Amino acid sequence: MSREHRCALLAEADKAELIELADACIADGARVRVLVGPEVGCVTAQVREPVLEQRFLLGDVLACRAEVELAGHRGWAMRLGDDRAAALAAAVLDAEAQSGRPRTAEIDALCERIAARRERREDQEWAELAPTVVEFEELT
Repeated sequence: MSREHRCALLAEADKAELIELADACIADGARVRVLVGPEVGCVTAQVREPVLEQRFLLGDVLACRAEVELAGHRGWAMRLGDDRAAALAAAVLDAEAQSGRPRTAEIDALCERIAARRERREDQEWAELAPTVVEFEELT
């Protein structure tokens, strides 16, 4: 799993599951240094419309980011919203995975659960939208 993909999935995780796993990561006494404390600010959101796949600026959204160093490896996280604890926990998990420490497999498993949740949510959304699809017939 790439770091980019892992960070994207951790950005969608529930706060409780992030904090529980981050606590487990540092329970062995590993030294954690906060390089950038959780900061809340606005970032410009860019989206791609699905028909022509053109990008456009949606607007500014509230986000929180943090950066830590764990066992000599940097971890970074950014999440939508203003939850500082969740951003810090996600940064710890990124550092743990980057270092290949013992909890890496649990972090990968968490990411797989998040990806499965996302897929179920998108499938459910499409199932709800499917009856509204309008099909046009061409008269010849």
